[in-house]
Amino acid sequence: MSVASYSYQFQLRKVRSEFFRLLPISLFVVAFGAAFGLAAIQAGLTPLESILMSTTVFAGASQFAVMDLWGAEVSVLPLMAVVFAINSRHLLMGASLYPMLKDVPPGQRYGLLLLLTDANWAVSAQDYQNGRRNLEVIVGGGLVLWLAWIVGTSLGVYFGGLLANPKALGLDMVLGCFLLAMALGGNKSPRVLVAWFVAGVASLAAWKWLPPNMHVVVGAMAGGAVGLFWLETNNTPAEPDEEVNGDD
Repeated sequence: MSVASYSYQFQLRKVRSEFFRLLPISLFVVAFGAAFGLAAIQAGLTPLESILMSTTVFAGASQFAVMDLWGAEVSVLPLMAVVFAINSRHLLMGASLYPMLKDVPPGQRYGLLLLLTDANWAVSAQDYQNGRRNLEVIVGGGLVLWLAWIVGTSLGVYFGGLLANPKALGLDMVLGCFLLAMALGGNKSPRVLVAWFVAGVASLAAWKWLPPNMHVVVGAMAGGAVGLFWLETNNTPAEPDEEVNGDD
C-alpha cells in the first residue's frame, strides 16, 4: 500500500507576511462587522449569540441574510436555501484552487478552506495566474479577516450606533473595488476577457429576473462555462520562486 506524498510545504514566514498584506482591507471588514453586530442585536440576538455566530459562521452576506429571516419562529428550510445560494460561490472558488490543494494533505486542505473568503481567494487566484503558488494567503489573510469580523461584530454589539449605516460612507464598495483590482491585475487573455463579459451579462440578467442572490451563482457558472469549453494549453504556472522558498 503506497503512501501519498504531498509537495506543497507551508511557510510560516509567508503566512505572517500575508496576514499583514491583507491587514488594510480588514479594517473595512471591522466596519461591516459592526453593522452586523448592530443588526443582530436589533433582530433579538444576545451579544454572546451575535459574537458566537460571527466566530463560528464567518460569512458576512449570509449572516445579514439570516437576520432578515430571524424571528420567534425560524423557517429552517428557507434559511438553509438562502445561505446555500449566497455561499455556493465557494464551490467554484474551492475548485479553482484545486491545482494547489491537491498537493496539500487532506487535514490541512479542509482546515484552510474554513478561512476562505472572497478577498484572500482573489489574491491567491491572481498569484497563481502569475506563476506563484500561494496558499499562505488563505491562512494568513483569512486569519486577519476572521479576527476583524469578530472584532467588528463585538464593536457593533456594544457601540453599533456609532456606525449604523456603513453604506452612507461608501464602505460597501470597498470589497468590490478590491476584487475588481485583483481581477484587472491578473491574466487578461481573450479567454479571460470573454469569461468576464459572459459572467457579467449573465449576472445582470439573473439579478433582474431571478430570485435574490441567484445572480452570484448564475454569473459564476456562466463565466466558468467559458473556461470549461475554451481550454488553453501550457497554462500551468511555474513552481514558486527559489528566492521565496529559500527565505528563513
